[in-house]
Amino acid sequence: MEVPSYIALSRLVAQSRALEVTATNMANANTPGFKAGRVLFSDWLSRQTGADSPRGGKVVSFVQDRATYRDQQAGPVQQTGNPFDLALGGDGYFSVETSRGPRLTRAGRFTPMADGRLGDADGNALLDTAGQPIRVSKADQRIVVAADGSVSSENGRIGRIGVVRPSDAMRMTAEGARTLRADSDTVPVNKPQVIQGAVEDSNVQPVLEMTRMMADLREFQFTTQFVQGEADRLQSSIDKLTQRKT
Repeated sequence: MEVPSYIALSRLVAQSRALEVTATNMANANTPGFKAGRVLFSDWLSRQTGADSPRGGKVVSFVQDRATYRDQQAGPVQQTGNPFDLALGGDGYFSVETSRGPRLTRAGRFTPMADGRLGDADGNALLDTAGQPIRVSKADQRIVVAADGSVSSENGRIGRIGVVRPSDAMRMTAEGARTLRADSDTVPVNKPQVIQGAVEDSNVQPVLEMTRMMADLREFQFTTQFVQGEADRLQSSIDKLTQRKT
């Protein structure tokens, strides 16, 4: 068993994952409400038997991809003037109805659909505080959204947009570029800050992501060279042993 090669290979797998996450971030630098992904690596300790020397040889440390989490930093808010564009100035997420159940999003580009529901770019209906779709009629011409999420028109109150947050922000799984699945309970945000006529841009900073990708690529190339060097060393040893026997 060539332990150095296996340790290096575990590092290669981790760096490959890091490059994949960074590439996804860069691809979504212009996606409204997108939250950059970050990888978390940790040691995986393998206890060896019959390894009294050298010192420390009883435990071999491999690299493992422990988790991928979302950077919760808010992206910049851009004014659009569209009354159906909504941004969140503080904590929380909009809740939308999908075929897989309610999902969270900060991509606030909504538009009235044929049945009157307000839908996002993927056709998912925006939900109110009771978990029901927000609906506007053709008679509602002047839509006003207050900071607390209350929606009204010249014909009166329509409803209140539900703004929620997961109890554990680190336990969210991305489903596409715009929606997230909360793997923990969600609770309403007491004092939401809904901004009408604006959208939140991606929190990805392309220059920083490019720098991170270059560093990850250098790490990947260095480890690849190490693995190749180990392979060459083993092949050279085998060749020399074979020559001696013949």
